[in-house]
Amino acid sequence: MKRFFLTALIFLNTALPVLADPASKIQASYDVIGFGMTLAQISETFTRSNDTYQIESVTKAVGMLARFKPETIRVTSQGKISVQGLAPLSYTVTREVDTHKNAAAKFNWEKFLLTHTDYKGVNDLPLSNGTQDRLSVLYHLPILIGTGQSEYKFSITDGNNLEDYRFTLVAEEQTIRVPLGEFKTRLISSTPIGKEVKYEIWMATEGDKFPYKIIVTDSKGGKLTQVLTALTIVP
Repeated sequence: MKRFFLTALIFLNTALPVLADPASKIQASYDVIGFGMTLAQISETFTRSNDTYQIESVTKAVGMLARFKPETIRVTSQGKISVQGLAPLSYTVTREVDTHKNAAAKFNWEKFLLTHTDYKGVNDLPLSNGTQDRLSVLYHLPILIGTGQSEYKFSITDGNNLEDYRFTLVAEEQTIRVPLGEFKTRLISSTPIGKEVKYEIWMATEGDKFPYKIIVTDSKGGKLTQVLTALTIVP
């Protein structure tokens, strides 16, 4: 279960701009809640320069989790932005405590080759169109949603494994409340394949289109909830 929490925290390191007209810089903060308490806090910065992007996220355990696992996880994603979406070039995960779990992924779009580097060594895998990493995926989704489709299929890497995902967008609006306020949203969720975790993302329908709430559920029913606590956007 501890492994699930730390893996899920990596996925939760995300903010979500409208990439059709992206800001030059976005800073967001989140609380991660489980068992009725705040387990971690996330600080993230998205920076865009012309057709390139960089995302930097830092997750720090707090409260009860920090007592048992005082971990800090840093995740970065860099790549290109186009009308088709994000095309990651590199992805890294580093930990201050469990350094043996550090991982990285390199995307070679010319050769359609994905290279993982982790405790198992170096592993080359086929790279399919649309493949994302754990940070880029939530920046990629708004572009797909803009196509008018309601289902999206692509692979996602965490630097260790490459898995196939299918996301579905719910047509109806939902109003949710988070520490930052009350917002109208649309839910986009993944359908688990095998033992994959399930992701539910409540994405604002107005203004900045950020995900104000995310729930990650593992195959045994364990859940983590992420809620937005602060947001700054530089045009």
